Amino acid sequence: MFNGRTALRAVVAGLAVAAMVAPACAAHADPSPEEIQAQIDKGNKEVELVVEQYNKVNGDLEATQAAIAKAQADLAPLQTSMDAARENAGRVAVGAYKTGGSLGTWSLMLGAASSDSFTDRVGTLEQISRSQQRDLDAYSAAKGAVDAEQRRLNDQLAAQSRQKTELETRRKQIEGDIARLDQMQRKAEQAAAAAAAKAQTKTTPANPAPNPGPPPAVSGAAGKAVSYAWAQLGKKYVWGTAGPDTFDCSGLTMMAWKAAGVTLPHNAAEQYSRVKHISRSQLAPGDLVFYNGLGHVGIYIGNNQIIHAPNSRTVVKVAPIDIDTLYGYGRP
Repeated sequence: MFNGRTALRAVVAGLAVAAMVAPACAAHADPSPEEIQAQIDKGNKEVELVVEQYNKVNGDLEATQAAIAKAQADLAPLQTSMDAARENAGRVAVGAYKTGGSLGTWSLMLGAASSDSFTDRVGTLEQISRSQQRDLDAYSAAKGAVDAEQRRLNDQLAAQSRQKTELETRRKQIEGDIARLDQMQRKAEQAAAAAAAKAQTKTTPANPAPNPGPPPAVSGAAGKAVSYAWAQLGKKYVWGTAGPDTFDCSGLTMMAWKAAGVTLPHNAAEQYSRVKHISRSQLAPGDLVFYNGLGHVGIYIGNNQIIHAPNSRTVVKVAPIDIDTLYGYGRP
């Protein structure tokens, strides 16, 4: 599982697409389509790491916001107890007045502008019983602890928000570099096509993508996950999304298994930490296949094939299992 700032620094330090483009252009006046494609593939792998870290930060932000809401909710019963103590003290004050007690002292107490000053003043009044004082002390201690936790969570929220912004910026930089590489690739391919035409070399047209047909026959929860993923074929990749019309890699696997009643986080590394790790020989349809140092994940459908959402240049598709450096396998 990635670790916040450390992971971000490691990712940013390792991402050198922009630096990679310039030397390539300088060293090779006319880079081949294959050379450009290799650079594009490298950039896409780097984007995967950034996107998955972005997904993790999003999850962390949601957890922090939920913790802040809980801390605020925890104050409600404490405040109710404080109000009850204040009301009880008022009754004691009235009683003290009727029996000749010092009204001036109680006026000081009831006129307190805040709960803190109220607690301070109440401590000087001998008419409050020890049990009442313990209640007030407990409130003061609990409120102090909740306030401290809220400050910590607010600081954490601000740090996570900054990290999210940094990741968004870095992703845009890398995708901008990839877009420039795309232009270079198109020019190289056009030049190659023109040279082939001039040499009267016939090229074989690409075969159209076959109709995917029905999903593989898989039973149980795994079958539901596979069927869901199969139904998304052809949908566009958009980073940070999990359907219904666009997906990134971990968004696709998360939603596929959600359709089967299994909850997974929207992050490849965290998904790997939640599933049962298995060997390749144990792979069955529905299992998850992890790549690129936990920067990418797909769902196995049998016959050495996966369904995955590769990158922003393409769509959800079926691919061979060995499309990239394998990291591991897991069964939700």
